[in-house]
Amino acid sequence: MAMKVELKDNKLFIEIDLEKPTKSSSGKTLVVASTHGNIVTNVEVEGKPVTIGLNAYIKR
Repeated sequence: MAMKVELKDNKLFIEIDLEKPTKSSSGKTLVVASTHGNIVTNVEVEGKPVTIGLNAYIKR
């Protein structure tokens, strides 16, 4: 999983690779992109790193 994060004009841009759809743990959705937990980024707000936890999915 590759994720690119940048801050531009007070907006946070997140770019993440799509994955082959896989069944979620509940089985209700198919996950197409995920950080698989929280990831600390190199982007800072007020001198502190931004942490991202991201899940993108489609309904089954």
